[in-house]
Amino acid sequence: MQLKGIIFDVDGTIANTEEIHRQAFNQTFKECGLNWRWSVADYERLLLISGGRERLRACLKQDQALVGKISDPAGFIKALHIKKSEHYRALLVAADIDLRPGILRLIREATARNILLGIATSSSRANLETLLNSTLGAAPEDLFDMIVTGDTVADKKPSPLAYQCALAGLGLAAAGCVAIEDTYNGNQAALGVGLGCVITTHQYTQNNDFSGAALVVNHLGEPDKPCTAAHGYQCARNCVDIDLLDEIITCNQRGISPFIELPEIASG
Repeated sequence: MQLKGIIFDVDGTIANTEEIHRQAFNQTFKECGLNWRWSVADYERLLLISGGRERLRACLKQDQALVGKISDPAGFIKALHIKKSEHYRALLVAADIDLRPGILRLIREATARNILLGIATSSSRANLETLLNSTLGAAPEDLFDMIVTGDTVADKKPSPLAYQCALAGLGLAAAGCVAIEDTYNGNQAALGVGLGCVITTHQYTQNNDFSGAALVVNHLGEPDKPCTAAHGYQCARNCVDIDLLDEIITCNQRGISPFIELPEIASG
């Protein structure tokens, strides 16, 4: 077994939380009397910017009429984001969502086989705690050996810093680990430290460019709910399991992509 560790992103990867984030942003905008509203299409584009504060900053920059009225833009963004985070956690608890297919299964498989688990997310520690408490009744440290959040790492994905910190905390080399991600930025961050990356898509990221990923699937799969590989990828198993991740590690060390379907070369 070459696989030593698995590092998970959180929002959109562990659970489908992105729509709840969008609703929390819009609730905050309405409450604060802002003439902003992020549609699904808007939010899909904004997810190419990692971090809630960063998305708010980009939106404010485009609203020139509002910019001229704000004396402290940094303080304005900070206050908005605090309020949005409070709304997000309240909506998350009320939504009673489940973890995405295969997440809990893979965590349990890894724990049973002494594979270390990490978190590398741009979200906050409080958001992570609320999510895991709502879905599993557990604290992050009950499940994960190393946790890196947006509270501890300033540089957001696609910067590889969160993954560098997670690997350092786990005491593992990238060659022995796999990242589980859901976005273009997450894939780039994982690739930036040499991690093999499995992408699990959803409505907000299914059109992202995932070049370089070892595998792209709709979710990790369950025995009674098989995963489906994206066009151009092959996956012989119904589920992304420990053995499949070990194959990714082995092939990554050899510099080959095991699950990418190569185009046929015409003869003659």
